[in-house]
Amino acid sequence: MQQQNSERKGYKKLYIFLGVFLVIGIIATGVLSNILYNSALLRGGVVRLLPADKSVSLKDVLNGVNEAGEKNTGVNERLVKEAQACSITGFDGLSLHAYLLKNKRPGNKYAVICHGYTGTSSSMMSYAFKFYDMGFNILLPDARGHGKSEGDYIGMGWPERLDIVDWAEYLTAVNPNAEIILFGLSMGGATVMMASGEDLPPNVKCIIEDCGYSSVWEEFSFHMDNTLKIPKFPLLYTTSLVCKMKAGYTLKQASAVEQVKKSKTPILFIHGDKDQVVPFEMLNEVYNAAGCEKQRFIVKDATHAMAASVDPSGYWFTIQSFILKYI
Repeated sequence: MQQQNSERKGYKKLYIFLGVFLVIGIIATGVLSNILYNSALLRGGVVRLLPADKSVSLKDVLNGVNEAGEKNTGVNERLVKEAQACSITGFDGLSLHAYLLKNKRPGNKYAVICHGYTGTSSSMMSYAFKFYDMGFNILLPDARGHGKSEGDYIGMGWPERLDIVDWAEYLTAVNPNAEIILFGLSMGGATVMMASGEDLPPNVKCIIEDCGYSSVWEEFSFHMDNTLKIPKFPLLYTTSLVCKMKAGYTLKQASAVEQVKKSKTPILFIHGDKDQVVPFEMLNEVYNAAGCEKQRFIVKDATHAMAASVDPSGYWFTIQSFILKYI
């Protein structure tokens, strides 16, 4: 009898220990998930995902324009001087900002240029002026949580996809004859792919994405495995739950692959074959999934967001040739 009581007490202690351990584990996972979410997606709370000895932050590489774009401060001065500030109210009441740069050659062509992770509208000016030289009027939005737009969190393209639909509708209200293209780099590329599955105005003629990711889940998963070197389970799952509670969507829901399946708008997919920020393999995922007219352009030896620098002539020739099919 005494032995049975002793065994029961032993089991009871074990259950208590396991219960306490489980509770501590749940609390710790929740805390870490909040830290990861806030570090990666809170405005101004950017997490470093590349090795420290590279001296490159995630902000630098995902935005990419610092490497690929012009350094000339005169570009920004021209933006301030010539562009018109405009704003819309997003689906959730946020005030969203953009610059509209009218081309000196009057016309109906508009390019919506979407920046990367933690970038701003002005960081895309080197791309914008290429389209300007093709005769486009330029709309440069600040994504929610960036620049002059409101928002406490970065949506990684998912809520932003609806903002791009709203900006396209804004342009059609400004000019009912507008012929619109959407262009995005990195997170901006994912944004325009995600927008492709929505009910875009017929004025949107084609979409060009450069090094966008297949889904937010896969992008986070890749960096947890390869950069942060931390286990995906359970942290990625609980971070996705935190995202659902704070932002209204899960990381898996934010999928460019699922959106391009629904696209009726032609898409040009661009990627560098040495990209290790948004891995090159994601190109085939989105390209193969696309249910619309499509084309892909692979830039040999280009790392993340560097395609325009590595092969500028091929890059812009491919883009211009693609656009001419539809405008």
